[in-house]
Amino acid sequence: MAKKDSTEEIRENIIRTEFSEEMSKSYIDYSMSVIVARALPDARDGLKPVQRRVIYAMKELGNSHDKPHRKCARIVGDTMGKYHPHGDSSIYECLVNMAQSFKRTVPLVDGHGNFGSIEGDGAAAMRYTEARLQEITEEVFLEDIDKDTVDFIPNFDETEKEPRVLPAMIPNLLVSGAEGIAVGMATNIPTHNLGEVLNAEIAFLKDPSLSTAELMFELKGPDWPTGGIIINGSDLWSIYETGSGKIKVRAKIDYVPADKKSGKDRLIISEIPPTMVGSNLPALFSDLASLAAGRLLSDVSDISNQSDKNGIRIVFELKKGADPEKLMNLLYRKTKLENTYGVNMLAIDKGRPVTMSLPAILRCHTDFMIELTTRKYTSLLKREQDRLEVQEGLIRAVDIIDLIIEILRGSPNVKEAKACLMGQPAKVTFKSEESKKLAEELHFTEKQAQAILDLRLARLIGLEILALQKEYKETKKKIARYRKILGSEAEKRAVCIEELTRIRDKYSVPRRTLITDREQAHDVVEEVKEQEVVFSMDRFGYSRILDLPVYERNKDSVDKDSVWLFRCLNTDRVRVFTDTGQVHQVKVADIPLVKAKEKGIPIDNLCNYDSSVESFIYVCPAAGSAGSKLLFCTKQGYVKVVPSAEFDSSKRTVLATKLSDGDRLVCVTPQTDSQVVLRTQNGFFLRFPVSEISELKKNSIGVKGITLGEDDFVKACVAVQPNKDSMVPCAGGAAVEATRIRLGKRAGKGVRLKL
Repeated sequence: MAKKDSTEEIRENIIRTEFSEEMSKSYIDYSMSVIVARALPDARDGLKPVQRRVIYAMKELGNSHDKPHRKCARIVGDTMGKYHPHGDSSIYECLVNMAQSFKRTVPLVDGHGNFGSIEGDGAAAMRYTEARLQEITEEVFLEDIDKDTVDFIPNFDETEKEPRVLPAMIPNLLVSGAEGIAVGMATNIPTHNLGEVLNAEIAFLKDPSLSTAELMFELKGPDWPTGGIIINGSDLWSIYETGSGKIKVRAKIDYVPADKKSGKDRLIISEIPPTMVGSNLPALFSDLASLAAGRLLSDVSDISNQSDKNGIRIVFELKKGADPEKLMNLLYRKTKLENTYGVNMLAIDKGRPVTMSLPAILRCHTDFMIELTTRKYTSLLKREQDRLEVQEGLIRAVDIIDLIIEILRGSPNVKEAKACLMGQPAKVTFKSEESKKLAEELHFTEKQAQAILDLRLARLIGLEILALQKEYKETKKKIARYRKILGSEAEKRAVCIEELTRIRDKYSVPRRTLITDREQAHDVVEEVKEQEVVFSMDRFGYSRILDLPVYERNKDSVDKDSVWLFRCLNTDRVRVFTDTGQVHQVKVADIPLVKAKEKGIPIDNLCNYDSSVESFIYVCPAAGSAGSKLLFCTKQGYVKVVPSAEFDSSKRTVLATKLSDGDRLVCVTPQTDSQVVLRTQNGFFLRFPVSEISELKKNSIGVKGITLGEDDFVKACVAVQPNKDSMVPCAGGAAVEATRIRLGKRAGKGVRLKL
């Protein structure tokens, strides 16, 4: 048969399929790979694959709690080379996380060196740090792994075996919690107190029909290593029943009255919410600085961070007559000291991602624990039966030791000696026919025969024989016990309860997080005496409020430094229009009241304005513009008039105008004059009556103000009066009189002037 050429062979392997179907299938496969093999924990051992592989690699490395620490680089290298070929950074990050006591109530790794801090400092490089397993990790996750309790699967290149799941004896999904983002889904499970979780599981093993409410008699709620206070404890039942919800958690702030040493009342933050661990703790001091700049911390004389390795301690020293309750409420309301923790108890159950309730998690783990117990005692029973077989053979051999010695002396080799012990003495030389007949009656099993051949002469001492008989009795007792356990579901549950009780008594610690029902911090409405003030903002966006007398005394210098300057009420709002078509609103009360020489604070800190992507083009008071109209002009030449009432809103940011793709706002100005002049980048000017511009809503693009040439755009827009010496700014700081520009019609091309 002629060999097919390669072109024909390739052509026959072409698969014809719909492109969209192939993309859909490939994306689903990728998604499930990320969900199951990377991002979400298994409900049985509560570990993600990378965590499981790190722990197993440390076990294989002999990195136990009673051995010296090993370099993290070695641990990461073993894990990546044998089990997890996804990069060393993710493995080391996982290793660090399992060692951080401020993230886990039960750290699984004992770290030695710089493993980061609660304030968000990163760990040192893996070549500097060392680690080993914690004792609880070995006892709870690895103790029974050699007893055929779990299945082993090939690693990524099929050169090693790794456990599909670790034989975890505790519901680690609840104890350690979990965070993970997969494709289209995410998990966020809070940590819990080990003792409470084990009490709940013990109760569930005794009565699997227990409801969520009944289980919560034992498991009160989340318990974070940083402590804190849960203030919506009544919502926890719904969260544990459905597997998702929101927990309101706040820092613990204690009021300490003045003593002889300090002489001042103090507020001390000693515990923080879990949401503040990391970068959010330094952000607290930024928030406090903003509050101080806004004169909102006027009752505080000093703030000091006295936190150390022993815990959080942030001290506020209060001025005489300060109201501590009011200040606490302000701190909870204006900073991250009170925050929301979103719960989504999503985990892998039977190979599928499932949002699990509290009973579902406990049911999954108790079923797994009973399976572990069954496999463990089945394996132990097999071992003891094998040991019993050998012991029976040795006891028989001791009684006929003279015959056995004769067999060994008469055997040409070990193989024939073993065969003789098993009842086949054909090639063995005996001293007498009687010995040969006795040998033919021997029927030791293969294991017994091998054990006899391996028997040392020292075992023939009287005391050794007694020890062997004692071991034989102990083995028979173990076999009876193991058969009893395997023969009854109730016995299996009793063994599980005994194991959980032992772990609880050895490793449980007191609860750290307090659970209460308190009102959420809210704005305290205080009567403010209405008065007129002056708003000032320079070209860099620094904003401030000045008292009228202060402004009047420093009018010249303030006017010189200010780009935007106007009078307003201290109860008013300031509107900041930007070139992106947004208008940001700031309460005047939030802008710092300062002295004439103080700069104020950037407008970015007071509203959603982002100086990196937008620029302010018009600033005005909200109340001062009531009943007025604003003229808008964009870079692409669209214009419109919008009533100021369109922007009345309590939101911090609202839409100022709708813009087409690539367009920007050029000008927003009060519509007080009767004519408008548009100037383009290429030097064209168009003057026309404002009456030709339509009055529209804020969410409209507008009407065409000028017809632009190629590569041209509107540079400036000025409202003018026809009979006054109004000037239109030009490039390079020059200006032209508006009357020099011929009056035209809206949407015209305009004229080019020689300057």
